[in-house]
Amino acid sequence: MSILIRDVQVEGEITQVYIEGNRIAEIGKRREADVVIDGRGKVALPGFVNLHTHSAMTLFRGWADDLDLSTWLETRIWPAEAKLTPDDVYWGAKLAGLEMIKSGITTFNDMYFHMDQVAKATRELGLRAFLAEGIIDLNDPERAVKQIRTAEEMNRRIEGMKVDRITPVFGPHAIYTVSRDSLLRIRELADKRGSLIHLHLSETKREVDDCLVETGMRPVKYLDSLGFLAKDVIAAHGCWLDPSEIEILAHTGAKVAHCPVSNMKLATGAAIPYDALREAGVVMGLGTDGPASSNRLDMFEAMKFAALLQKFATGDPKVLPAPEVFELASLGGAKALGIDAGVIGVDRLADLILIDPRRPELAPRHSDVSNWVYSAHGSVVDTTICDGAVLMRNGRVKGESEILERASQVAQDLVTRE
Repeated sequence: MSILIRDVQVEGEITQVYIEGNRIAEIGKRREADVVIDGRGKVALPGFVNLHTHSAMTLFRGWADDLDLSTWLETRIWPAEAKLTPDDVYWGAKLAGLEMIKSGITTFNDMYFHMDQVAKATRELGLRAFLAEGIIDLNDPERAVKQIRTAEEMNRRIEGMKVDRITPVFGPHAIYTVSRDSLLRIRELADKRGSLIHLHLSETKREVDDCLVETGMRPVKYLDSLGFLAKDVIAAHGCWLDPSEIEILAHTGAKVAHCPVSNMKLATGAAIPYDALREAGVVMGLGTDGPASSNRLDMFEAMKFAALLQKFATGDPKVLPAPEVFELASLGGAKALGIDAGVIGVDRLADLILIDPRRPELAPRHSDVSNWVYSAHGSVVDTTICDGAVLMRNGRVKGESEILERASQVAQDLVTRE
């Protein structure tokens, strides 16, 4: 399959983008193609990379708001999750995938349960995904064996689908829900399989304080003492990192996913130490977090909140300027996941979106990048292409009405289920 996007703006110039298979084959020359998209008046941008989310939690959007993290988890989310069925997760992931496609996200890094169902939904929708079955053993050895066995089985099922754009990952939830022995076992399995590891880290002050009491070390130092941290680790949040921990992250090559919207909503931390992480050379990206704690899977929103939160927290309006936060949402996430995406260039993966800037909130166009970060929202996306396939055109996704109806029915049934 080949695609030609004609007369589209790329980095300020009107040009042609030719896609062959799942790669951008040429920029600048008009070619014959199986599919021709008229890009006149539109701007091509790299597809966004959502570096941390829990996609099927769309089912809990708006159901448990305005609570602190521990109360939110222990009294509302975990009891409801105990009732989840594979079909629930399938439709929750379908709804999430639809939302991500419509807002320009082409890749997401996900952690939840029944991840073979998320893989099924992702395969059908056409997105690129890194999927981790959540591991929560609560320091129970018997539970730990079952959880890791389930995670391995889910990864085998995902691999068995043989879809190149869907990658299984190991997902220990956090240091306070996963035992030392399980962390060591997960590290061993990731080394053996060449898999990424996705976990929450230093999200709350309580997590740090408890770790100090129990181990005498801060969370990053604790993980490093286990030999756990490496370049294949993606740590979500990092609100409470101190300078010594940042140095360890930089040395080990671990990555950080910043989730400003959920951090603010759950009041877990003021902001990640962005400047210190950047100066240390830590690779960072942006995540929406799950739609139960951030409510929207919209990277435009995440970009704006990330920039504003840094400025507010530091008192410095120059921190995290628009070009840098845009890179976090695209190239930063791609680097963290090790994929050839995040920019529009020859031989890169054909993961890109088209935006029509002829909208009141995007005028005037003094700076397009500033507009994308501070003025735009997901509804500005007109076309979404992932892995060389058109997933949305003219703002419409095939089957979206059914997804909205079925997911809404499933969500209502779930929260009222005995």
